[in-house]
Amino acid sequence: MPTIPSRLAALRQRMSSRGVAATIIPSTDPHASEYVADYWKERQWISGFTGSAGTVVVTEKEAGLWTDSRYFLQADLQLQGTGIDLFKDGLPETPSITTWLGLVLPAGSKVGINPLLFSVSAVENLQSELTAVGLMLVTDVDFLKSLWKDRPALPETPVMVYPVEYSGKSAKDKIAGIREVMDKKGADAYFFTALDEIAWIFNIRCSDVDYNPVAIAFGAIDKQKATLFVNPQKISHNVAALLADEGVEIAPYNAVFEYVATLHVHSKVMIDKSKTNFALYQDIPSHSTVISVPSPIFYAKAIKNSVELAGTRNAMMKDGAALTRFFMWLEANVVSGTLTELSIAEQLCKFRAEQPLFKGESFGTIAGYKDHGAIVHYSATEESNATLQPEGFLLLDSGGQYLDGTTDITRTVSLGILTEEEKLDFTLVLKGHIALGMAKFPQGTRGSQLDILARKALWDRGWNYGHGTGHGVGHFLCVHEGPQSIRMDENATQLGPGMVISNEPGLYRSGKHGIRSENLVTVVEGEKTEFGQFYQFETLTLFPFDTKALEVSLLSDEEKSWLNNYHQTVYERVSPLLNDEEKVWLKQKCAAI
Repeated sequence: MPTIPSRLAALRQRMSSRGVAATIIPSTDPHASEYVADYWKERQWISGFTGSAGTVVVTEKEAGLWTDSRYFLQADLQLQGTGIDLFKDGLPETPSITTWLGLVLPAGSKVGINPLLFSVSAVENLQSELTAVGLMLVTDVDFLKSLWKDRPALPETPVMVYPVEYSGKSAKDKIAGIREVMDKKGADAYFFTALDEIAWIFNIRCSDVDYNPVAIAFGAIDKQKATLFVNPQKISHNVAALLADEGVEIAPYNAVFEYVATLHVHSKVMIDKSKTNFALYQDIPSHSTVISVPSPIFYAKAIKNSVELAGTRNAMMKDGAALTRFFMWLEANVVSGTLTELSIAEQLCKFRAEQPLFKGESFGTIAGYKDHGAIVHYSATEESNATLQPEGFLLLDSGGQYLDGTTDITRTVSLGILTEEEKLDFTLVLKGHIALGMAKFPQGTRGSQLDILARKALWDRGWNYGHGTGHGVGHFLCVHEGPQSIRMDENATQLGPGMVISNEPGLYRSGKHGIRSENLVTVVEGEKTEFGQFYQFETLTLFPFDTKALEVSLLSDEEKSWLNNYHQTVYERVSPLLNDEEKVWLKQKCAAI
């Protein structure tokens, strides 16, 4: 197997033959995905770095990987001996990719990218930034296509039709809704590439990508038909017939490029530039008019209907039962000294797999013991795999994919005696979680306006956390979805009824411990006053917080009331799924404080 230095050498030869001075290799795929199929893991292949986020830049003599703080330690280890330097993205002293290229390349040099792996918006921004530092962008190179000899094939897992009994709305009705948007925009055709949007609009699911039940495909809707561009081998006769009944035709995956290139004269084509890859955009004929809009599917998908919400609530009860059995098992076995971060993640998955309609994990479980909990997106490896002892904190962030909903929960639990600092930190994080969970806010409120509620107890002491407070969650789809969020960064999306979003403040002390408390919530209508319509959150996740880790004296009466009411709800909804012994255990964990 070629070494990383030999791969870089081969790449540099191809670059030289094209007169390209630098190549930028991202972590994504032609669909702007967070998780990508093995076929598209080009950045991992060229660098050896296996983290989920990062960008490699290769020049004639130098190479660098830009990644964020989640992966500084991992990248430092995996890049050793590769000839690739680590650039710690987000630090003041770290130059941006384009700034660095402007420093190391002669003016007029060409920088190449694979247009399949960059959105139109990303290319436009990159072009502007490179021009500012005297460099040229080349958008027609795909060097790794010929270099990566043992590249995995694209997945051929079968596509299933997602029943209306779970989706709550037919594909035909969803497509009709998009056509209404097209009519308002004056568009003849709409092309979309995001895999979760394709899965949602056509009511299909698949297992082409780890954790996300999506199929690798493209989608198009025009005034006469809707087309799913997918490997035909993935579509059975029955699925094809069911899709045809919904007005959906099947075409080969790569046929989308020919379809776009042969549009009728003067067609008006609607796309979302932030999602559509540049290769597809380049194939739109010059005689066509491009209408750039935020994806209408993106927003429609975020507003869960009553069937989706009912399914999600049901999935939460099952998840609560699985977590009850897991934490009972953990308590009974942690004293053995045989449990590890990896083994408990495996056991948790087994408990979830016993639940009806379970289809897999919604992301890789984060099991961080003691100081590993301070690594925000820690992923245990055989080398780092810590053995649990009956002391300190365990941070466990996990989730399940059920046919009726997606779950995501973080609990930080004490495995033994805690320090005063640990109890204080835990309590302040939970105060932030409760404050956000109790929020009432007027129609038109954005997530950035609520973020302070989760942080104030920490800010009052000069403490903070670096990640967002809330991300959207799909319905038997991606555990991370937009457009809604709760974070310090501005996001113009207003929170509205039916949106599902996480509530997950945290606090991380490097070398000591990490704490995060996460539930999923949905926006619901509250009271309507002379000042307008107000909204609030309904908490969906059903599992108790560890009250042994609380400094109860720091909670207000209102906070205690919220926590006690929440725990009462947890017991009422989860206990019917438990045996007598499990009910006793859960009742103790849900006891009033």
